Amino acid sequence: MAVAKSSFDISANFDSGNIQVIDLSDPLKPLLAIRPDTKSNHFQWFHFKASGLHVGQEHWFRLNNASQSSYNKAWTGYQAVASYDHVNWFRVPTIFEGDCLRFSLEAEQTHAWFAYFEPYSRGRHDWLIEQALSKAGTELLATGKSVEGRDIQLLRKGSGAEGRKKVWMIAQQHPGEHMAEWFMEGVIERLEKHDDPVLNKLLTSADLYLVPNMNPDGAFHGHLRTNAMGQDLNRAWQSASQEISPEVLFVQQQMEKYGVDMFLDVHGDEEIPHVFTAACEGNPGYTPRIEKLEEHFRSHLKHTTKDFQTKHGYTRDEPGKANMTLACNAVGQKYDCLSLTLEMPFKDHDDHPNTETGWSGKRSKQLGKDVLTTLADMVDTLR
Repeated sequence: MAVAKSSFDISANFDSGNIQVIDLSDPLKPLLAIRPDTKSNHFQWFHFKASGLHVGQEHWFRLNNASQSSYNKAWTGYQAVASYDHVNWFRVPTIFEGDCLRFSLEAEQTHAWFAYFEPYSRGRHDWLIEQALSKAGTELLATGKSVEGRDIQLLRKGSGAEGRKKVWMIAQQHPGEHMAEWFMEGVIERLEKHDDPVLNKLLTSADLYLVPNMNPDGAFHGHLRTNAMGQDLNRAWQSASQEISPEVLFVQQQMEKYGVDMFLDVHGDEEIPHVFTAACEGNPGYTPRIEKLEEHFRSHLKHTTKDFQTKHGYTRDEPGKANMTLACNAVGQKYDCLSLTLEMPFKDHDDHPNTETGWSGKRSKQLGKDVLTTLADMVDTLR
């Protein structure tokens, strides 16, 4: 069957868009590539719109540089996401051939979006901040600026009174990890519930300090790992500067001003198909007290939701061998507090799979709500 070429197009000139067009001569098999981060060789995130799809026809999209991506082993077992309305996302058949990543869609409409994971837009971020201020009872405590001048909001839920625990959560240091801001939306959505006894127990003792998006420039430009200067923010916690990493410097300054009793850095992991945490066991100041708090967090969250597990994760650091440029380690060491990196998958949670969506924004939101339950259970033991 002959397929008209004139109406078919691929575009990524929008918030978090990322794709390079190589060859559209065959609309049923367009050849594409992922664009690297600005001033960096990192790449993995993609997000584009295909227009002029032929309803009833199977289109195969090929990413020809997938084998050179930052985490090329992560493509095995991975399925891309697609959406006809940019709201409801579903997984599509995906094959990694060793060099090229291919995924297909039998078109039901003339246009569709495709992405590495369900994206969290800047427009939705702005809406989330408004919800946090108008419905969740948070205050805008401070606003930092990214390299390109985008706002980085620090929200606080609580009075800031002396003696209250200070619980910090930050998200999307790595801009391609959009599940992290979905997680933060879940946290803020639960804060809107004023008749939640478990949440109220937490808020009786603690103030929540929330940074929903640490890297707005990278997210907007469709980066995987870095900000507009090519800096991996989660490798800048020993060397933050106004020129290269103002995003980290802003949060560090606010932490020094208000203090930290617990820190959670929310991320996504490309390779591991599980939800897990990484901790500070390699820190010079690691103590049995911190180890006990880590175990409390993990065991309680595992009991709370089947989406969390403790068997799979990163290799534990040897004592004194932690990478202190990471937020989790740097904050845990400086404030002698429970400090964790929470990782969610780009793929699916293999212990609790969902064949239609894989891991998703909705599941990330629920995890955020569940983490508040765990924090409520342990808040009085943080110090």
